[in-house]
Amino acid sequence: MERRLIVAALAACAALAAALPAQGAEAQAGPWKSLFDGRSLEGWVPKIAGHPAGENYQQTFVVRDGAIAVSYAGYDAFKNRFGHLFYKTPFKAYRLRLSYRFLDQGPPDTPAWARSNSGVMFHSQSPQSMELDQPFPMSVEFQTLGRDGEASRPTGAVCTPGTSVAFDGVRAKAHCISPANGPTIPNGTWVRLELDVLPGGEVIQKIDGAVVQRYGAVELDPADPFAAAAKRYMADFPGPVPLTEGYIALQSEGWPIEFKDIEIQELR
Repeated sequence: MERRLIVAALAACAALAAALPAQGAEAQAGPWKSLFDGRSLEGWVPKIAGHPAGENYQQTFVVRDGAIAVSYAGYDAFKNRFGHLFYKTPFKAYRLRLSYRFLDQGPPDTPAWARSNSGVMFHSQSPQSMELDQPFPMSVEFQTLGRDGEASRPTGAVCTPGTSVAFDGVRAKAHCISPANGPTIPNGTWVRLELDVLPGGEVIQKIDGAVVQRYGAVELDPADPFAAAAKRYMADFPGPVPLTEGYIALQSEGWPIEFKDIEIQELR
C-alpha cells in the first residue's frame, strides 16, 4: 500500500512541478523547528541491519550530553550492522541544519572505507519498508567524512543508494561524488551541516556555511546496484521515478559520531 501511494504521489508531484516555474529564493519558509529535544530519542525510529525497525540493537543510538551519539560500546564486533535513525515523519521541501563530530575509536572490523564515515540520508524510504538485512535505505546521502590518516579526505560528498541525481542537467554515474571544495576536518571537531531541499527540486549541501554541492532531478533508480537489497520496496518501480519527498535519517556506519542542534524549516 505504501509503495502504491508513493507512486501516485510522485506522479502528481512531477506533473505539478512541470506546470510551475522554478522556485528557489522565492520559496516561502515556515518557522524553524527542533527535531531533537536534547534529552531523548522521542520521535526517532532506529533500523539496524539484521534487526526489525524500532529495535535499537545494543543501544547503538544513545543520547549523551545533549547529542544523539552513535555508540558501539555494546558490540562484540561491527559485523556490517549498518544502521540508521529515522525521524518519524517524511518531509518534502525544507532546510535542515545540524552539527556533527566524529569520535575515536570504532570497532576493529569496521571496513576501511567506513572509518570516520557517516551521513544524513534524505528523500528516504521508511524504516518499516526496509528488508531485515538491508544495509542502506533507498535515499540520497549527504555524506560526512572525518580524517583517517594524513591524506586529504573532503567531507560533503553526495551518495546515491538506489537513486540518482543530476548536475547541471547531466545525470551523475558515480555512486559518490566528492566536492571540489570540501574541507578535511579532524575528528573531535564540531562541523555545521546544512541541507536545502528546495520546492523546485534543487538540492544544496553546505559545510560550515560554504556550498559544497548543488544538484537536482533526484530519481529513484531500480537499476542502481544498491536497489537489489530492497527488492520488495522497488518491485512497484519498473523504471526511474522522480523523488520529491521522503524520510530523514542519521547514519551509523561503523564509527562513533555525534549529532546535535537538529532543526528543520519547511518550505513551500
